[in-house]
Amino acid sequence: MPRSAVSHALPDFPWDSLAAAKAKAESHPDGIVNLSVGTPVDPVAPLIREALASVSEVPGYPTTHGTPELRAAAVGALARRYGVTGLHPDAVLPALGTKEMIAWLPRLLGLGPDDLVVIPEVAYPTYEVGGLLAGCRVLRADGMTRLGPESPALIFVNSPSNPTGKVLGIDHLRKTVEFARERGAIVVSDECYLGLTWEAEGYSVLDPRVCDGDHTGLLAVHSLSKTSNLASYRAGFVTGDPALVAELLEVRKHAGMIMPLPVQAAMTAALSDDDHEDEQRERYRMRREVLLGAVRDAGFTVDNSEAGLYLWATRGEPCRDTVDWFADRGILVAPGDFYGPGSGQHVRIALTGTDERIAAAAGRLQR
Repeated sequence: MPRSAVSHALPDFPWDSLAAAKAKAESHPDGIVNLSVGTPVDPVAPLIREALASVSEVPGYPTTHGTPELRAAAVGALARRYGVTGLHPDAVLPALGTKEMIAWLPRLLGLGPDDLVVIPEVAYPTYEVGGLLAGCRVLRADGMTRLGPESPALIFVNSPSNPTGKVLGIDHLRKTVEFARERGAIVVSDECYLGLTWEAEGYSVLDPRVCDGDHTGLLAVHSLSKTSNLASYRAGFVTGDPALVAELLEVRKHAGMIMPLPVQAAMTAALSDDDHEDEQRERYRMRREVLLGAVRDAGFTVDNSEAGLYLWATRGEPCRDTVDWFADRGILVAPGDFYGPGSGQHVRIALTGTDERIAAAAGRLQR
């Protein structure tokens, strides 16, 4: 490998460390219940599949910016579902899955070694990876007081949180936006779980109650993987500040970061229909109810977990010991140390199992 191999600057891919626990869970007589990754298990709605197929005969290149219909559907969905106003369709840009967008955002926005990227203290690993790929310094901070006099270039926020399920209130989000504008920072809000709230109301950073209707310096990242089951389609988008979106568009056009046209059509259908999303949300609500009771009955404390697709659980021991305990029962969960040095006594338990697998996990925990 060349001396400057990019992978040398990145942490080890965390899920590779679960191989032994996965093998142990797979040896269970009734099979593994894999709750380590939030991957959808329910079928894609027929109306989305039909839209995907409807343009499958089109041979030409799609546009990086996405079809006008897709961008208008995104604006409409954010207004109906989350109360976001003041968006123009030109300020919407499709992404090949939001993980890709988050990982490349600092680099696409021209950040480098002189810049500081702030990520949550307990965070999905891709925020840190995004900063490292751009050569930036990365700091974990939930409150801006930790920054002292420093002026970050970019602040990632994630509400509802992956992995903790914590929801940030309006006051917290407003203070973050105000701080960023005072220091000249961009705020990137990962809102992939905003459609899955259970015990608290979630807010977009683009909500007028948060930003006073001014999207300057703000980007919101949205995914259709969770509520529309489109993980395999790699369907997401970023929106917010028109100038920032225009810059991302220009760079992505040069780099060939183009969403396939059939996926654009599928996204348009998904964003235009709320019924399938409501049905999927209800599936997860019922699975959460079953699993939450079983995890608590097994002696665990479930922290936060007000929203999203996960339970953030602990019983006050090293997280890898807890992973092994679950694996002995044929259940694979993710260790908290995936998400930062301050979460070594928690595990993340996904709700993304079929009804049968969730029931099997609950039964094993209750025994």
